[in-house]
Amino acid sequence: MSDTHKSWTEELKVTGETLLSEIEKLIHEGNVNHIVIQNADGHTLVEFPVTVGIVGIVLVPVLAAVAAIATYAAQFKVIVTRTEPPPVE
Repeated sequence: MSDTHKSWTEELKVTGETLLSEIEKLIHEGNVNHIVIQNADGHTLVEFPVTVGIVGIVLVPVLAAVAAIATYAAQFKVIVTRTEPPPVE
C-alpha cells in the first residue's frame, strides 16, 4: 500500500489588514505544509514550514513577524503548499 500524498500550491492575494488573520486561518486548517509571503512585486518577505505539531507558543514569533510585515504594505501574495488534493469545483 502506497502512502504518497500529492502536494499542490495555491496563491492568495490579501491586504495588509487581513494578512495576519489569513495566516492564522491557514495554520489551523491542518493540511498546510509551507507558507510564503511575498510583497506586490513578488519579492519573498518571509517563508516558513507549517507542521502538524506546531501550535501555541512556537508560532508566536512567526505571527509577530507577520503582523509587523503587514504594517509596511497594502497588498501581499500568500503562496500555500498543501498535501491534499485540490477541492473539486
